[in-house]
Amino acid sequence: MSRPRIAPGNRRQVGLAAWMFSRAAGRVAGTRPPHLFLTLARNRRLFLGWLHFAGRLMPGGGLPRRETELVILRVAHVRACAYEFTHHVRLGRRAGVTAADVERVTQGPEASGWSARERTLLACADALLADGDLDDVAWASLRSHLSEPLALEYLLLVGHYSMLATTITTLRLQPDRPRPRLRRQLRRRTARPAADVRDQTGTR
Repeated sequence: MSRPRIAPGNRRQVGLAAWMFSRAAGRVAGTRPPHLFLTLARNRRLFLGWLHFAGRLMPGGGLPRRETELVILRVAHVRACAYEFTHHVRLGRRAGVTAADVERVTQGPEASGWSARERTLLACADALLADGDLDDVAWASLRSHLSEPLALEYLLLVGHYSMLATTITTLRLQPDRPRPRLRRQLRRRTARPAADVRDQTGTR
């Protein structure tokens, strides 16, 4: 795995506000402070402006949070951005995105199980990523589900997370590490099957 081209900053490099925000964001996601935030915060002024904009899209947008996460996951998958995808699998779980949903996201808008609205949101995301545009048929389909304000939000959502995927990939960001307690839980879950086998066989 390549080393990051710009290393995540420490508290002195990013400032107290960005440092504390990153720690809080990590607690929500179940990880150490996200490398994305600590890297972007190396440019403090840009980070604060970006954070305000990004927060208006997620979690502060008008689209239902589950739909927002589905769109972000589709963008991350199409752009082959594992960091973004993994991060939003964690966040999406809190918004009702199931493991089955995540699998369907990788299959695309034609997978069975989507509502008509979800299928349209995913299909339009694919078109925007492929062509940078929606033809009249796709636009009419999108507008049949979204008001004008929500259609504007949707376009910026897709574009924003595609932009982030470019940034993350180019910077070679490393995966975020799970928080220590989460790592212990994962180790216990891994060890439990072996303990169960010993109990069933009478081995100690």
